[in-house]
Amino acid sequence: MRAWTATALPALPGAGTVPRIHDQATDTLQPAATGDTARLYVCGITPHGHTHIGNTATFLAYDLLVRALHDAGVTVTFAQNVTDVDDRVLAVADAAGADWEDLAAEQTREHLTDMAWLGVQPPDRLVTVTEAIDQIGQSVLALIERGHAYRVDSPDGAEEDIYFDVSAADSALACWTLGEESHCTRDQMLRLFAENGGDPKRRGKRDRLDPLLWRAARQGEPAWQVIGLPEGRPGWHIECAVISEALLGADFDVLGGGRDLVFPHHELAAGEATALNELPMARVYSHTGMVSYRGRRMSRTAGDQVPLARLRDAGVDPDALRVAILAHHYRSDWEWQDEELARAQERLAGWRAAHRAGLAGGDHAETADNPVLASLREALARDLDAPRALRVLDAWADSPETPELVARAARALLGIDLTKEPQP
Repeated sequence: MRAWTATALPALPGAGTVPRIHDQATDTLQPAATGDTARLYVCGITPHGHTHIGNTATFLAYDLLVRALHDAGVTVTFAQNVTDVDDRVLAVADAAGADWEDLAAEQTREHLTDMAWLGVQPPDRLVTVTEAIDQIGQSVLALIERGHAYRVDSPDGAEEDIYFDVSAADSALACWTLGEESHCTRDQMLRLFAENGGDPKRRGKRDRLDPLLWRAARQGEPAWQVIGLPEGRPGWHIECAVISEALLGADFDVLGGGRDLVFPHHELAAGEATALNELPMARVYSHTGMVSYRGRRMSRTAGDQVPLARLRDAGVDPDALRVAILAHHYRSDWEWQDEELARAQERLAGWRAAHRAGLAGGDHAETADNPVLASLREALARDLDAPRALRVLDAWADSPETPELVARAARALLGIDLTKEPQP
């Protein structure tokens, strides 16, 4: 499917440094690119509710990464999925008496509008699960043939479901070991698996942690025919294993998403991907912190959330929302307060006033060693330290020299426009 239209990034003198970002598997900072190209996959939305501040914080984190890589002269290939058929989509549609395809399409369109409004750099390729059904099905057949998947009788009379054999893969694969990325104990894995779409109590499975690859058709559920498989639909983790490899190849640079995806999603998707091609799924496993609101973690199905559509419809300046979110380091857990936006608007207004004052001054030199530009680049190069970058703008506003260059740097690196005039 088509993503939203990209916003052109202003040119800056010189070049930045390739960011080093946190890798979950090694618990170290690793370069986001090792050459002049980078391949990035960020898990996308499951369109059963509004895009909110919590998942927007994740998309903004990887927006910063894309911007910093471009500034470092790296050619980025950025891919993302949309899980447009899923148990949660079906459940929400059923509860609302809506068609699941209409719900998924409506929420996906709203998400694309939200991201364009916020100025997020779009993925080069955006693929829905329903667009990749045949590829996923062929991959499931390949896993069966290689001894990494097996069939389980359905408890409700449907044809057999197909599961990934975690133990077989763990024993046979040189490039994947269960727990190597997440560092979870088995008890932690079982808890997280049950809490995040897994079925550890399913009878007939070889291991309680084995994830579903293909769900045979049930009455009232959408299903597709892939020759060699029962009519049905994909499981969760296999979609990202297949779509990422199809768009980026194996062993790509960065797999990104929220920390709630560490286990089971990213760990098991990596196992399935490696079982298909005998190469690691990714070089760096990157995750963002969780955002809560009124004491509860934001989610699409929770009542306690702050939808972007509500802020957009209220006429909120998207740059102010960026400032409010980027004031928190992308890996930190934090709670959205209703006062956050007002504080960010005041901070942004101060930078814009400084920009106008600077234009009236005399220093308009533009060099690669400009201290403000160098400090912004340095902040992003060390694990995308956006809070530090915003403090650089705070300090610059006290003596706003080279306003044109600083405005271009803020736009290119942080996605913040300092040139907007105040509204009457």
